[in-house]
Amino acid sequence: MDLASAGRAAAQARLLTPPVDRSRFPRKPFGVCSRPLLPPPKLWFLSPHPERGVSLINRAKRRGSASQRPPPKQAILEEEEEVDEERVIVAEEGLEVEFTDDLEEVMEDDDDFEDELEENEFEEEEANLFVGDGGAGGGISLAGMWWDKEALAIAEEVSMSFDGDLKMYAFKTTANSTIRVRIEKISTKYGSPSIDDIEAFSKAYRSRLDEAELAERIPDNISLEVSSPGLERVVRIPDDLERFKDRPMYVKYISDGAASSSPQEGDGVFKLISYDMELCHCTWGLADVKINRQKAGKGRPLSKKQREWRLQTPFESLCLVRLHSDC
Repeated sequence: MDLASAGRAAAQARLLTPPVDRSRFPRKPFGVCSRPLLPPPKLWFLSPHPERGVSLINRAKRRGSASQRPPPKQAILEEEEEVDEERVIVAEEGLEVEFTDDLEEVMEDDDDFEDELEENEFEEEEANLFVGDGGAGGGISLAGMWWDKEALAIAEEVSMSFDGDLKMYAFKTTANSTIRVRIEKISTKYGSPSIDDIEAFSKAYRSRLDEAELAERIPDNISLEVSSPGLERVVRIPDDLERFKDRPMYVKYISDGAASSSPQEGDGVFKLISYDMELCHCTWGLADVKINRQKAGKGRPLSKKQREWRLQTPFESLCLVRLHSDC
């Protein structure tokens, strides 16, 4: 066979050889780390805000049902294309995502943004605190969504499953499919649940929510947050007076002014001297705390006049009563 014939035979052999699907073997650029593309786990972690008390939050949030999720995209790599380290390559078989350092920094920035957003929401909630707000003020606050009454009924059933020892202090739903629950433990003196209590309630409630999602009684992208009432929880009048009678409290009240003047609003950090359920009024004295001692002079205890000061308020004149933690 001459040289020309050999060349034609080799060319024909190349045409008969099936092409190699290089997309199944994507190149990994140097310095790029690979992570499996898996569904986001349900994460339980402590809130970074100590003033909230013990707070365990479930950040798991499903974005849509399986039928609504798009199929994984297949990355097509050119045979001789230079790999760009800023690209994200998804392989169809292994469902593997490759992140560059720049992308990881963006993800870390997103986490910081979420933490900052949560802190801003908490500060706004504390600034607008009122009794029955569904947050730090306790009570129930529903967003008016089609599913929130069902979610509340499930939470009440979960609470009953703990023999009434774990009760809801506050329940709140939001328009972005978030449920926030604050629970208290009745068997403890001040109603503070432990981390184990919060985790047990969270898991039981999450399990019931998953069942309701499958039955389409609630949407399938519910996010759940469970926490304690907080260190400076609202004191419900008169129900909580006996429980917290030994604790200093911040009290905002309306006092009757002179006959020709309108009622005046006052506040202070007091201790409960006594209360009368028949007459429906409380008697307060100044609490021995830092903010009151400062009025007597730096480093000095409460004066005799401060110790003997008394204030009597009817129950209905109390605008807000909450625990005071800075002693």
